[in-house]
Amino acid sequence: MIIGLTGTVGSGKSILAGFLREKGFVYLSLSDELRQIAHEMKVEPSRKSLQDLGNSLRKKRGNGFLAEMVLRKIVGQDLKKAVVDGIRNPAEIDILKGNKGFVLVGIDASQKIRFERVRKRKRQSDPSSWKDFLAMDARDKGKGEGRSGQQVLACIRRADCTIFNEGSITQLQSRIEKLYDDIDRKMPRPSWDEYFIEISNAVSRRATCNRGRSGCVVVKNKHILVTGYVGSPLGLPHCDEVGHQMKTVVHEDGTKTQHCLRTTHAEQNAICQAAKLGVSLDGATLYCKMTPCATCAKLIINAGIKRVVAQHRYHAGSETEKMFKQAGIKLDMLNNEVLEYGQQ
Repeated sequence: MIIGLTGTVGSGKSILAGFLREKGFVYLSLSDELRQIAHEMKVEPSRKSLQDLGNSLRKKRGNGFLAEMVLRKIVGQDLKKAVVDGIRNPAEIDILKGNKGFVLVGIDASQKIRFERVRKRKRQSDPSSWKDFLAMDARDKGKGEGRSGQQVLACIRRADCTIFNEGSITQLQSRIEKLYDDIDRKMPRPSWDEYFIEISNAVSRRATCNRGRSGCVVVKNKHILVTGYVGSPLGLPHCDEVGHQMKTVVHEDGTKTQHCLRTTHAEQNAICQAAKLGVSLDGATLYCKMTPCATCAKLIINAGIKRVVAQHRYHAGSETEKMFKQAGIKLDMLNNEVLEYGQQ
C-alpha cells in the first residue's frame, strides 16, 4: 500500500503523515529528495530556491522524476507500506499510480485558517504577512507555474479522497482514522503469488546473512509444504556473528561476482527440510526473494519443482534462467529490477 499526500501549506499534512507512520508506514518525501539534490548542488534550501530548482529539474528530467526516485526506493527496499508526502505535480501522481495499491489523499483548508496555523508554527521559510502568504499560496496552487511547476490545486482535484481540515487536531485525527479504515477495506485482495511472496518475506526475517536476507516458501495446490531462509548449517557460526566468508568467482565471459560461502541458501534449506521430513516437492511452486543461484537451480530442477516465482532479479541469474528454460521450469518475475545489496 502506498498512500500519497498532497495539500496546501498549513492544511495538516504533517499530522496525517504522523498518523500513518504510527500505523507502520515508512515516510518518504518528494521534498526531501529535492532538498538532498539542493544540498549536493549547494543551492540555498529556502522555499523559493527549492521551488525554482524543482521546476528547472522537472524540465530537464521529466515532471515525474522525483516520484520515480521515491518509487525506486520503495521497490529497492521492498516496502509494503509507504506514505509519500510532498506531491505537487500531476506527473508525480501518474508515476505513483503505476502501483495498483496507490491511493492519493488530498488535504486543504481555507486560506485564513491556514495562515493562522502557519504563523503559529513559525517555520523559517513560512511567510509572516498576509500578502506574502497569498503570493506563496497562489504559486503553490499553480498560478504562473506552467506544466513543470507547482500544481497543488490540480493534484488535490485528482485525489481519491479529500479532507477539508478546519477543526481541531482531535477532529482531524478522528477523520483520518475513518479515512484509513475506508482505504484499508478497499485495498485489492492479494493474488496467490502476492500472498505467498509476502509469507516468504516474513520467513526471510529469520535469515542470518545480511547479503539479501533471503527467504522462500514451497507451495503445492495453494498449501505451504516447507519454508527456508539463508543461514549457516546447524551448529555452525552465522554471518551476523562472525562475518562473511567471501569468494570471488571469475566467469567464462570475464565478469566477476562475489559470494558468501558461510551460508546455505534459502532454497537449499527448504529442499533439505523437505528431504528431512519426507515431503515430496514434485510439481510444486517455489517463491523466493530473487532469481535462485545456479546451484539452487540444479536442486530445484532435481526436486521436481515446476515453477519459480521471484520477487526480484539476481545480478548473476542468467545461468539459472538458461537452465530453467532447458528444464521446462517456468520462471516468473514480479519485479524486473535487479536486487541490490552489499558486496555484490
